[in-house]
Amino acid sequence: MSYYFTSESVSEGHPDKVADQISDAVLDEMLRQDPESKVACETMVSTGLAVIAGEVKTNAWVDLQQVARKTIERIGYTKAEYQFDSKSCAVISAVHEQSPDINQGVVRASEEDQGAGDQGMMFGYAVRETETLMPLTSEIAHDLLWELANIRREGKVMTYLRPDSKSQVTLEYSDDGKPVKIDTLVISTQHDDFDEEKAMQQKIAADIEKYLIPRIKNKYPEFLFNGYRLLVNPTGKFVIGGPHGDTGLTGRKIIVDAYGGHGAHGGGAFSGKDSSKVDRSGAYAARHMAKNMVAAGVADQILVQVAYAIGVSRPVGFFINTYGTAKVKDKEGNIMKDSEIARVVETIFDMRPFAIVKRFGLKNPVFERTASYGHFGRDVVVEEQEVFYEDETTTFKEERNGQKVYTKPIKFFAWEELDYVDKVKEAFGLA
Repeated sequence: MSYYFTSESVSEGHPDKVADQISDAVLDEMLRQDPESKVACETMVSTGLAVIAGEVKTNAWVDLQQVARKTIERIGYTKAEYQFDSKSCAVISAVHEQSPDINQGVVRASEEDQGAGDQGMMFGYAVRETETLMPLTSEIAHDLLWELANIRREGKVMTYLRPDSKSQVTLEYSDDGKPVKIDTLVISTQHDDFDEEKAMQQKIAADIEKYLIPRIKNKYPEFLFNGYRLLVNPTGKFVIGGPHGDTGLTGRKIIVDAYGGHGAHGGGAFSGKDSSKVDRSGAYAARHMAKNMVAAGVADQILVQVAYAIGVSRPVGFFINTYGTAKVKDKEGNIMKDSEIARVVETIFDMRPFAIVKRFGLKNPVFERTASYGHFGRDVVVEEQEVFYEDETTTFKEERNGQKVYTKPIKFFAWEELDYVDKVKEAFGLA
């Protein structure tokens, strides 16, 4: 019997995502100056207001006003009529020093003994459903809003678009878990005010069909779009949006950030946290593990759980679920149990916080880009970035306002690399 599954996404202009991006922009600026920064940054945005709070331990000096305003401007809140814009909104700081009780559990004499910044459980997930090994519903939901934002920035058509938007994708699956078709697409997008509400709704729906949907169809098999239902701005009007329409808070879109409801989630948010917080780094490492295992052919669908205790370097819990899709065999030729697979995998991936941070380069300013359109399933890219410290990877660029500026190659979304596939294949005897 077929079944239906739904995932949603929200755009970079959604108030919660605005908060996430400000928090991660602050984190990146601290890491750009001091890669040893320990940061837990929370942001609240509302009508004409951004409040930045949290705990930090850093040698960096960051102009929080400038960082917040630059982020808000990039997102697109640049007009006073939005009731929240980059030039006129108030920016209030309530950032203070990190508790030494936490710091002593994280910073150790030997880097390798670095403890987890908190307790908790994190999940990683991968499924052979898309090229990125992400759930199809989640990927389509993100792509809809990514392309809608591109249309808004291009400014050639749909010039009435404003930054806030949401999408929802309901997909029909066959009884053996294969995608059959899209059942329903929901798109709610903020827009300029129109003189006549009915004409406005018809115009936006027609433009979504004409300009947005073709961009999405080009990325996915044609059969998925056979007879879907499209709902556009179902309430009829969406002029008031962004932080003026709803208060936004960091860490309130954790399912959008992860797998769209597939797999599982440990409950910890990502944005605003440096990599010593395993809520973030542990979840990235678990995704890397699951993705490389699926790519190697261990199973078609894998969920990884890892658990930590604050101040302890090695995980206190480890679990794998292949949902009955395991393909690897033991010495007797029997399909391996998930518990047996877990014991093998533990020998391949070093899940200590120190090792995770080093493997993915998480002391670099790589986090603001993760704060919208999902932390997983993204392309791995390497770019030269400016930093304000010197180490063996940096190259001196210039002096600016009496401060030395360096450049270094920085890898973004490194946890999406399929660099452990050969190691996994070797460990399980896969060709």
